[in-house]
Amino acid sequence: MRSEDEPIWNWTLRRIRKIWPLGDSGKLKNLVEPGLPKDDIDILRQKIRACLDGRGGEVSARARAAELGEAYLVLNPKGRRRFLELLATEYDVDNAAVEAAIEARENSDGPAELQEATHRLRRLLEPPRTRLLRQFNELQEGVKFLVDLRAELMPLTREDPSLKALDRDVFDLLSSWFDIGFLDLQQITWKTPAALLEKLIEYEAVHAIRSWDDLKNRLGDDRCCYAFFHPRMPDEPLIFVEVALVNGISTSIHELLDEKAPVVDPNKADTAIFYSISNCQKGLAGVSFGNFLIKRVVRDLSARRPNLKTFSTLSPAPGFMDWLQNGARGAGLGDRELQALDLIAPVAGSETDLAELISKNELPGAGGRSTLQETMLRLCARYLTKAKKGRQAIDRVAHFHLTNGARIEQINWAADLSDKGIRQSAGMMVNYLYKLPDIEKNHESYSASGGIATSSAVRKLL
Repeated sequence: MRSEDEPIWNWTLRRIRKIWPLGDSGKLKNLVEPGLPKDDIDILRQKIRACLDGRGGEVSARARAAELGEAYLVLNPKGRRRFLELLATEYDVDNAAVEAAIEARENSDGPAELQEATHRLRRLLEPPRTRLLRQFNELQEGVKFLVDLRAELMPLTREDPSLKALDRDVFDLLSSWFDIGFLDLQQITWKTPAALLEKLIEYEAVHAIRSWDDLKNRLGDDRCCYAFFHPRMPDEPLIFVEVALVNGISTSIHELLDEKAPVVDPNKADTAIFYSISNCQKGLAGVSFGNFLIKRVVRDLSARRPNLKTFSTLSPAPGFMDWLQNGARGAGLGDRELQALDLIAPVAGSETDLAELISKNELPGAGGRSTLQETMLRLCARYLTKAKKGRQAIDRVAHFHLTNGARIEQINWAADLSDKGIRQSAGMMVNYLYKLPDIEKNHESYSASGGIATSSAVRKLL
């Protein structure tokens, strides 16, 4: 397993070295310094030109692409940035050639000449670097190489605008390669190879997997785990979802993850709870898989287990605490809500203190008429339905599920008292209900006008 502080490229490099064994004599990686000084950039230009010229047939082209990729992997961060800057600045679209092609097209004589001019213009609008990067699709582990390259490129675009166009080109390539039609849905079980199970532990982003016993519990008889895979990355999950088969809608993550809890008979369970969805590849940010994954899993579970009648999530509200601290006071709150904010503000930086406050569940001066729980539930309902960026819910998890056609079914107090749950969501968790007959209607309403479907219980809180 990759250690927590090991750069992702080290892991990738070890795998690629086993698959691209081209020998070391005269290799590009031995001709350039890790920091890629100016003289070495000229060597790199020559290799890139050879890749773009395409001499020697497909085998030679793949060998040159592999050599470029391996050279990139052995550069240090400064050298990699220079490599990327070279692609961004010198292998972009030739604007002069494009302008000339546009003029030629405008002056073309007859349909045949117009068609030829249009074809030439289309080719010139594709940056040479895109043709270069496309060659990695033909290499084993080449697609994974580009996914990891984009993961490293994305943060650099915030510092260097010239790299944004390169990032868009890589993203466009990956978006076409990772079309949902190419993906394979697989169920992961305790019998799945250990190397892949290790990656579940590595990639779990919502509720950390604490041990192998914890993982085994999540893959038990009353649990399911599904993941999308791509044929060019068969050993790398792209996204996975963990599901619990229970009776009734779950309201606490601690109960779901309790390794000592009695096992539910999956043939008698009536509810499937989606309690964790994790994207695994940072370089695929912006490529949407989650909505297709949930719908495919609902379809599969419905076919395999007709006893399941309800499909719901148990989800965090990861922006709730930030909203309480930075946005709530301008939202037209009442006296009780403002009192709750004043109570929370002094302990907002301490998960331990806030957890203690939640456990006491007292709102001083309320005269027994209102508890902290009641007030915080109202605040959370307002946050999920009223706090927006344009027409979209500001909470990213809410936006994801509402886009997919779910409705906000229930808000749960003290549902996640882990440090992360307290720090991000003030211990709150939300049930988003996927009611099959209403999914399309809810999706259309939210996408078109920002309309948010809610249950009567949530509307009562509002």
